[in-house]
Amino acid sequence: MQGTAQPTSQPTAYTPTDRTVPTRSAERASYDKELVHAILDEAYVCHLGFVRDGRPVVLPTLFARVGERLYVHGSTGSRPLRMTGTQDAGLPVCLTVTHVDALILARSAFHHSINYRSVVVHGTAHDVRDPEEKRAALDALVDHVVAGRAADSRPANKKELAATAVIRLDLDEVSAKLRTGGVNDEPEDLDLPHWAGVVPLRKGYELPLPDADLTPGIELPDYLAAR
Repeated sequence: MQGTAQPTSQPTAYTPTDRTVPTRSAERASYDKELVHAILDEAYVCHLGFVRDGRPVVLPTLFARVGERLYVHGSTGSRPLRMTGTQDAGLPVCLTVTHVDALILARSAFHHSINYRSVVVHGTAHDVRDPEEKRAALDALVDHVVAGRAADSRPANKKELAATAVIRLDLDEVSAKLRTGGVNDEPEDLDLPHWAGVVPLRKGYELPLPDADLTPGIELPDYLAAR
């Protein structure tokens, strides 16, 4: 009798490549998918790099992750989205995000640093042309900024959809890099008369300010009040 087929387990890490292995401080690199996803999901802005007319271009923009795929949006007139839409083979890109968690103040100028978490994604971006995928991607982009917001706002109409382009980038060649811990001064500098230590940085919402034209009686949504 044939045995019951077992479900294939999904890999928990990305495969390192020549482009995702750092040449410096390689011990800080990680390919763990859960860690990569967490760093991406916490970031609001990514930087998208590509080559235009033989020169490098890097643009900050909003993005969202859906499973093992990233979506980036912008105007149909923006350079990378226009280039992606005219190239069936896609546009080679490099996408990065970075969180600065703390400032590291050392006794020596050389050992000043930051604690950070970053992700670098290499791949080929493609224009999203399927209407349903595009709508789902735009909902994901809105919810990435504030979870639950897509269902609490008017969806894009046909005119707005026509003016908006979305590109997708699969998570394939990916790496995370982190710096944690404290000061790494030289032993001979420990008695110097300079303050040294870690200055943690924090991120969060301030008190939301209602729009001046907000209809009376509309209360602050729970997804904002809870932050």
